[in-house]
Amino acid sequence: MIKYNLKCQNDHEFESWFSNSKEYDKLNKKGLLECIYCSSKKINKSIMSPTIFNSKEKNKLIEKTNENFKDKKNKLLNLRKYIEKNFDYVGNEFSKKVREVYYDKKNKKSIYGTTTAKEREELAKEGIDLISIPWVNKDN
Repeated sequence: MIKYNLKCQNDHEFESWFSNSKEYDKLNKKGLLECIYCSSKKINKSIMSPTIFNSKEKNKLIEKTNENFKDKKNKLLNLRKYIEKNFDYVGNEFSKKVREVYYDKKNKKSIYGTTTAKEREELAKEGIDLISIPWVNKDN
């Protein structure tokens, strides 16, 4: 795949992806490319500046991405630990149990579990707001 910056006769610029450079040439020659703004069929490649990284820059970018990923994963793991320590797990009976807690105003029990999309929709219609949390595996 290759991405080209394209420009029409009216100086509108836009981007498009092609399977290869020959594909661009073939489509343009047949008049099958058109400007997304004015529908002009006179399209040319515009000046492009590809992003080029040297090895050090690339490695720094990868390290930073990995650090950000690890940081977010650790935050999610800490959240999971907190929930497991302070909430009661009710499994797939969550929709039933959350209704019991919601409608019994004296019950301040904190619970967590799983629901189906349909159950979440039904709970939302009843005014019961839920929070979905990505459940990060502890060992991976």
